[in-house]
Amino acid sequence: MVTLSPEAAAKVKELLIKQGQEETGLRIFVKSGGCRGFNYGMALDKQQEGDTINEMQGIKVLVDPNSAPHLEGITIGYKDEMMGGGFTIENPNATSTCGCGQSFKSKDGGGEPKSCC
Repeated sequence: MVTLSPEAAAKVKELLIKQGQEETGLRIFVKSGGCRGFNYGMALDKQQEGDTINEMQGIKVLVDPNSAPHLEGITIGYKDEMMGGGFTIENPNATSTCGCGQSFKSKDGGGEPKSCC
């Protein structure tokens, strides 16, 4: 299950309203790439067949079946800072992460490492 911090939930709600997409949800996914093998991705999106859906703090969090094993137990936060602010992801499945926080290696490996920084 994916957890949203109150700060992350507030920012997602703000984005949904600003973009007129209140009926959509927050899609969290992983894709092959980055210097550790996988990159995180997030988008405002509609529910697709096979998605795992968790609703929390009024937000639908959508995860596709291929990404789900890599994202089980993650916590998404949000930092509003002058330098380096934005969404953060804490992933208990990551055995190593890139300094930028956008790429990770999972316990079961996979993904194709590429330069990301």
